[in-house]
Amino acid sequence: MSQPYRQAHYTISATQLSELPADNGIEVAFAGRSNAGKSSAINTITDQKSLARISKTPGRTQMINFFAIDDTRALVDLPGYGYAKVPEKTKIRWQQTLGKYLETRQALRGLMLMMDIRHPLKEFDIQMIKWANQSKLSVHILLTKADKLKSGAAKASLHKVTTELKKLDLDASVQLFSSLKNTGKDEAINQLNHWFYPESELTE
Repeated sequence: MSQPYRQAHYTISATQLSELPADNGIEVAFAGRSNAGKSSAINTITDQKSLARISKTPGRTQMINFFAIDDTRALVDLPGYGYAKVPEKTKIRWQQTLGKYLETRQALRGLMLMMDIRHPLKEFDIQMIKWANQSKLSVHILLTKADKLKSGAAKASLHKVTTELKKLDLDASVQLFSSLKNTGKDEAINQLNHWFYPESELTE
C-alpha cells in the first residue's frame, strides 16, 4: 500500500471558520482531548516527526491547522479540547467553532477521533460523535496509548468502548493505536484511504 500521507505539509491555520480555506476537495479532521496523543498520531501516520507540534503542555493546538496531501486533499488538526488551561469563554468558543465546522464543512469526509485508551468516551468525546452523526459524517476512533495497557486489557477496553457506543446509539468504528509502538498504524491508514481515495486502489 502506498503512503501518500508522507507528502503532507503545513499550509494554513485558522482561529475561526471565516479564515478557513475554500470549502472544496476532501478533508479528514483529527480531533480529541488535548492529552489524547493527537499530534503524535498525526506524526506517526504521516511518517513525520514534527508535522504536528507535540507539546508537554496539553492544549497548545488552539487553531485549526491544515496539512495538504495534494491540491485537493488535506488533513485537518482541530483544537484539542477539555484539558487546556484557558479561560472558560475560550473553551466555549472553541467548542462552538468545532461544532459548526463538523456540521457545515462540505469538504469534510471523516473524523478521526483520538481517545486515551485509559480514559475513553468523556463527555465532549461523545458530543463530537453526536455532532458528526447528525451531519452524516463517518467517525473512526483511535484508542491511543494502547502500549500503556497489557494486550488483554487493551482488547477489553476496545470491546467496552464498542459496547458503550451501541448503548448510546452512536455510530463510529474503533481500533487500538499506539504511536510509540506503531500499533494500528496500517489500520488507521486504511481508514484514511477509504475516505480520501474511495474510487481507487492505492498500490506500491
